[in-house]
Amino acid sequence: MNTFERRTHDVIVRVESDYLDDQSSPSESRFIWAYTVEIENQTDKDLTVVERCWQIADSRGQVQNVRGAGVVGEQPVVRPGETFRYTSGAPLSAPSGMMLGNYAMQTPEGDRFNVDIPPFLLDSPHEGLVLN
Repeated sequence: MNTFERRTHDVIVRVESDYLDDQSSPSESRFIWAYTVEIENQTDKDLTVVERCWQIADSRGQVQNVRGAGVVGEQPVVRPGETFRYTSGAPLSAPSGMMLGNYAMQTPEGDRFNVDIPPFLLDSPHEGLVLN
């Protein structure tokens, strides 16, 4: 697994992705990844993750935009010096791709700002495999 990291406004976002061979089916063009995200708050304020915005692109040029409230069904509060960690998944119909995006964070005073999710690769061992 590779780790990708980006720091924005004293918030560090780290992502690791892992190809799930046992859940994928290359013969059916189904390639599944798990990714684990850590959001580390290095500010002096509580921060709530209020929204996520992802761009998921596969190696065949298909792009999906995903926007929604919070992450994994919640809007977690990340206190100063703490790290929030979660794991989610991404299916593609191509053997590789990449993801990137941002989180909208909100302070207790209601100020909002975005933090970047670093671009990260979704590479399977099936890239270059041609199925007829």
